[in-house]
Amino acid sequence: EEWDFVLVSDIHEMGSEKEIKRKKFLDELSKKGFTIKKIEDTKLFYGVRAPQHIFWKYQCLLTNPDSRQQNSSAQQDVPVTTRIRVVHFILQNTVTSDLEKLHDLMKKKVFEAAFPLHKKEKITEILKKKWARWRVLFKEQPIEEIRDYFGEKVALYFAWLGWYTYLLIFAAVAGLATVAAGTTVFSSSQVSKEICDANNTIMCPLCDQNCSFWVLSDTCTYAKVTHMIDNEATVVFAMFMAIWATVFLELWKRERATVATSWDLYGWDEEEEELALQLINNPQHEPRRYQHSYFRSTIVLILAVLMIMVLIGIAHALVIYRAVAMALFTQSEVNLLSRHADTIAVMTGAVLHYLTIIIMTKVNRHVTLYLCKLENLRTFSQRENSFTVKIFIFQFFTNFSSLIYIAFFLGRINGHPGHYVRIAGHWRLEECHPSGCITDLFIQMAVIMVLKQTISNIMEYLIPWISHQLRKKKKRPKKRSMMLGEEEEAEDPCKKHWLKNYELNEVNVFSLFNEYLEIVIQYSFTTIFVAAFPLAPLLALINNVIEIHMDAIKMMRLHRRMVPRKAKDIGIWLQVLEAIGTLAVIGNGLVIAITSDFIPVQVYKYIYSPCARWNHTSMDCSTGYINNSLSVFHIRDFEPHTKVLPEFNGVQIKECRYRDYRNADDYTYTIQFWHIFAARLAFLILFEHVALCVKLIAAWYIPDVPQKVKNQILTEKHTNLRDELSTAEYSTEV
Repeated sequence: EEWDFVLVSDIHEMGSEKEIKRKKFLDELSKKGFTIKKIEDTKLFYGVRAPQHIFWKYQCLLTNPDSRQQNSSAQQDVPVTTRIRVVHFILQNTVTSDLEKLHDLMKKKVFEAAFPLHKKEKITEILKKKWARWRVLFKEQPIEEIRDYFGEKVALYFAWLGWYTYLLIFAAVAGLATVAAGTTVFSSSQVSKEICDANNTIMCPLCDQNCSFWVLSDTCTYAKVTHMIDNEATVVFAMFMAIWATVFLELWKRERATVATSWDLYGWDEEEEELALQLINNPQHEPRRYQHSYFRSTIVLILAVLMIMVLIGIAHALVIYRAVAMALFTQSEVNLLSRHADTIAVMTGAVLHYLTIIIMTKVNRHVTLYLCKLENLRTFSQRENSFTVKIFIFQFFTNFSSLIYIAFFLGRINGHPGHYVRIAGHWRLEECHPSGCITDLFIQMAVIMVLKQTISNIMEYLIPWISHQLRKKKKRPKKRSMMLGEEEEAEDPCKKHWLKNYELNEVNVFSLFNEYLEIVIQYSFTTIFVAAFPLAPLLALINNVIEIHMDAIKMMRLHRRMVPRKAKDIGIWLQVLEAIGTLAVIGNGLVIAITSDFIPVQVYKYIYSPCARWNHTSMDCSTGYINNSLSVFHIRDFEPHTKVLPEFNGVQIKECRYRDYRNADDYTYTIQFWHIFAARLAFLILFEHVALCVKLIAAWYIPDVPQKVKNQILTEKHTNLRDELSTAEYSTEV
């Protein structure tokens, strides 16, 4: 027997309110011609099968888009995915005499679950063998079979994810090449050498109370790591990634056009199908009109802005933590903490940032659902698009606010010795390392990406697996002992199958959405600040290869069958990806112009270095850069409450150095500061305009729809018109 859906209910007392409500709902289904089969176990199971006339109506209203054999019965004509989709819609929109729908009844615990069945068919065996197992990690996905079993929306997600993962190979290779180029200057960089040899350069204390001066050469290893990331190859890589992001989207548009044509999706309209299903469910149905309320929109906008301000406030809290942690670690009696206070503060701050991401992701979802409820949009696709945009904006601020601070504000708003900017008048803000701030951004991104792709993925797989195992081990009632002469009752063949499906984990309505959001946030990490973390594409590639098959195993073996949905493309996510591509150009331009030391070094080489002043071409033009980039501070000008140890290694200290371009007498900015500022601004404008022009040229050069697909559509239109003309001429002659 073939059953479209199974409804599960607790065994309620006869005559109870829940039992009456359940009976009313099942009676409404019977009036519509549904066949219902009841099986009793620890729960009540109701198998539901829709009548054939529902699918005849569906075919007539939608000009039979899914028919494969015109002369067959409806059950053979309509694909299983369409059949499940139609039945699901009717179940969700059937109204009882108490004006309650299935959703309301499930809230009141009348029904516990409603799900389509995983069936033991040839297609399920193919998917389990070629897709939902770890042995086929590097094999091509069976997209056609995924479509036939889970519908177009799921198939398009995996097609997009597979395409993105394939193109990540090129980005990962470019990232590895950038890191490899950086390793060649790990020990040979002139700037790193100067820091490592600066045994006599006394730096100003890192805290205000009982902190000693320190020697610049103590940070030799940190400087080497910084210049392994921050070099000329990084600029080329940032430009490459801006072009890569555009090429990826343009090639995906071509791939999607090919898929949409082969699946005959161009003629399908989501709104038309929804109206058709409403009429099939209720012939007297009147469509809900489009409405727009400026008052509602204003309220939603105000609440969304308030939420964004809360998320920015959380980023400020992380900044405060880093400042306080830096001060405490620096004054710690533990030698490891005091020597590496800045690095430990950055790493613990990154872990704390990851924890806030976990917590705020749940909060963001509840807030977004509330805002969408306030909007009260007409169609499911409108609600889905609105939800997607809002949750992405909230998640973007959750994930990137702290990174934006590190990239563009850290070490630039902290003041200078004698006049530090302080939190609550007590803790001073962090400073950048003399070799730059880009390593802080590198550490923050590395920690977050590694944690997200290990802990989150492990939990994403383990929780459903453990839940499934626990559900399987729940004790079933013992078989009743047989009386003498009594025959054993044969067990219904459906019972075992339905129980096995019921033991699987419930499918969350946001299951596919969560997967999209996870990968799109990863795409943001891979593109927006990739100049600071060239290994991001490699980590994303490794994650995605595992993610594809982990999702497949969850969908086929651990979760109940997802209700198949139809779609032409990946929807609003494409616009989100295009917005990220533009942000990537701006973000990487700002990282190189502001965070990186690339511009100050170039300004020094061409204006202030020995090469520029005395035409010494035989020496490295960055010689003397570190000394030039450090300003002098007289310790007599320290703030009154600052307590530093005046002696260092037995020597009385009268002045120390700090990273900035200020005059030694009045601590105002030098002319070199303004030269660097102008160069940063000029580079930013040039980089962004060149990158955006290249993006536009790439978008123009690569057509969204392949010529083969255009010609196929053209031929089909021509053939259809010719057939109609022949039919019209024949009718006229008769």
